[in-house]
Amino acid sequence: MTETIIDRCEARGLRLTDQRRTIARVLEDAADHPDVEQLHARAAAIDPRISIATVYRTVKLLEESGILDRHEFGPAPGPARARYEDADREHHDHLIDITNGEVIEFVDDDIEALQKRIAARLGYRLKGHRLELYGVPLARRDGRT
Repeated sequence: MTETIIDRCEARGLRLTDQRRTIARVLEDAADHPDVEQLHARAAAIDPRISIATVYRTVKLLEESGILDRHEFGPAPGPARARYEDADREHHDHLIDITNGEVIEFVDDDIEALQKRIAARLGYRLKGHRLELYGVPLARRDGRT
């Protein structure tokens, strides 16, 4: 990724208020896949005037403009919520821990090659894909079982 979310908004002629700029910066800084409530909490910590409605409108605009990707990861604790990440990122897949909702990004060359072979065997050239794996840890992360 060479351009920031703000750069891509400006290149598309999107109107960027100070609040939208704050939300865009929060998205750029996110190392996770935040939902709207998490984005609101982070943005409101910077500018308390930012409402949840402003966050909803901003992520919708950024998603419709192709700047954000929306994910609705399946089984996880609690109600399903749309989560967001920068659309201009290197390709990766996701493993979702269904015990706590953590999303782990990964790339596996064997999986990529297998998908291309399957598409070719079915008479297609693969143009893209989205892979989500759901699981539970084999052991606790602190080493105890």
